[in-house]
Formats: sequence, structure tokens, C-alpha cells
Amino acid sequence: MIDLTVIWACIIGFAIIAYVVMDGFDLGIGILFPFFKVGQERDTAMNSIAPVWDGNETWLVMGVGGLFAAFPLAYAIILPALYAPMIAMLLGLVLRGVAFEFRWRDPAHRAFWDGAFTAGSVIATFAQGIALGALLQGITVEGRSYAGGWWEWLSPFSLLTGVGLLVGYALLGACWLNWKTAGGLQRQAVTYAGRLGIGLLIMIGVISLATLRLETQYYHRWLSFPGVLATAQVPLATLIVTFLFYRSLRQKRDAQPFLWALALFGLCLTGLGVSIWPDVVPARVTIWEAAAPVRSQVFMLVGAAIMVPVILAYTAWSYWVFRGKVGTEGYH
Repeated sequence: MIDLTVIWACIIGFAIIAYVVMDGFDLGIGILFPFFKVGQERDTAMNSIAPVWDGNETWLVMGVGGLFAAFPLAYAIILPALYAPMIAMLLGLVLRGVAFEFRWRDPAHRAFWDGAFTAGSVIATFAQGIALGALLQGITVEGRSYAGGWWEWLSPFSLLTGVGLLVGYALLGACWLNWKTAGGLQRQAVTYAGRLGIGLLIMIGVISLATLRLETQYYHRWLSFPGVLATAQVPLATLIVTFLFYRSLRQKRDAQPFLWALALFGLCLTGLGVSIWPDVVPARVTIWEAAAPVRSQVFMLVGAAIMVPVILAYTAWSYWVFRGKVGTEGYH
């Protein structure tokens, strides 16, 4: 049944997908940054994301803000459980943003700021992956409150999802550079994309198998008959998309590898939805149990109906204005 609560779950899900699509590749470039030569290669990589990187993070704000407003009970449970990785993520994003600006204005210490850019990107990405893993593995809830400890988020599984996201974002970064650059840097990006694609496929397989052992709900959702006839299409589609991804790399396409890599992320998010829907705190709290009052949802929906198209419009315009290949000349 589609109601206001489902609509708000879809809006927040859309914001999360938009964030992964738009901020994943520029975090990935930060992760790959030490592998580029000092000078033209690093400047070109930075220029490829300079016009859009800060706007990409708008969707993170909308996703977290929407969760707070539309599902206050979930926000009250999830945030205390994930304080440490969330604080680490925010500090990483701040460090990365400061380094981004200062490396252009402070050339005498550019090596330091390049290191800070990479450190901030790695910390932010790893923290996001850990938060996702901690959410999937289960949060201790008693009544309507978080009842776990300060370190409950830390486990081999959450570290594994952190590494998986590092590999995934690095793949998006390599594919983005293949699209936006030319010459030696583009060839280097193609090489990295080929290796990272294999790495991501391995991480998807390992994390998927480990997830089945976390909750009985996950196991039955994926493997019980006849549901398995539908869920089996997700890994099958993953193999098909992987084939198309590598074929586009061999054909030396510019944009297609990036789009196929995004499709792999889309399938991962689809698998996440299969595992947890309709829960907002997996296996603990459903979206209806955590939802805000109907009048609040209606009030916020009016704002979302105005702001989401505005954000989409200026985002599309910025990508259109800065389309095409980039060089070493900066936007700063």
C-alpha cells in the first residue's frame, strides 16, 4: 500500500542514491589521488570535479535531514548507535573540503594538502561503509531507544563493508577520469578501472554471503522458495552488467564504463532494499513505526515538492555547463 510514509521512504531512498551517484566518484578521485603524478595529472584530476564536488553533497544533507524530519524515531535510534562513524565522516568531509581549496592557494604546502585531500576522502568513505555495515548487522533496541554500547558499530563485518565502499568509490573515480580526461591520465584510469572492477565484484560476493548470516530475515528474503526466483535476478543482473562494463572498457568508450559502474551500485542498493524493506532500522523498526505524524509529513512534502526539482535543475545545469574533457587549467 502506498501512503505518505512510503512516499517519504522513497524520497529519502532517492536522496541516498543521488548522493552515491554524485559524490561517490569525487570521493573516489581523492582515494586514487596518491597514484597520480604530482603536477599535471593531479591538477587535471582535481579540475574534473572542481565545479561540482560541493554541490554533490547536497543530497547527503537532504537524506539525513529527511530521516530526522520524516522518521524521528529511526533518527533517535540510529544516530546514537553510529555517533563515532558519523563524526569521523563529517570530519573527513571537512578535511577534504579545506584541502581542496588550500592546495590551489597555498602551493608551498601543496604536498601536505594533497595528503589531507586523500586522508579526508578515505576517512569519509570508510566511515560511510562502516555505518552501512553496522546498520545491516543490527542495532540493539529496547522499547523505543538505542540500548547498545559505544563500540557496537565496530565488527569484522562493518570493517568489511568499509573496505568494500572504498573499492567501489575508487572504481567510480577511475571511470569518471576515463570520461573526463584524455591522454596518459585517461589510459591510467582505464587500467585502474579494470582492476577495481574485479575488486568490487569480489567484495560484492563476500559481503552478500556474509549478510545472509547476520539475520534470519535476510536469509529467508533471498533464499526461500518461491521468492528466490525473483531475488536470483539481482546476482544474475550483476554478472550481465559486469560483462557490459568490461566490454565498454575494451571498446575504449568514455562515458559507458561510468554508467555501468553506477548500474552496479544500483544493483547493490536494490539488494539492500530486498534485505531490509520495509524496515528503517533493519529487523527492528518498520517505516510506519518510526514515521512522523501525518500532518508533519504533509507539511514537509510541500517543501520537498518545491526543493527537489530546484536542486535537480541546478545540478543538471552545472553538469551541462562543465561538460566535456578537462585540462590542467583550473577553475580556481
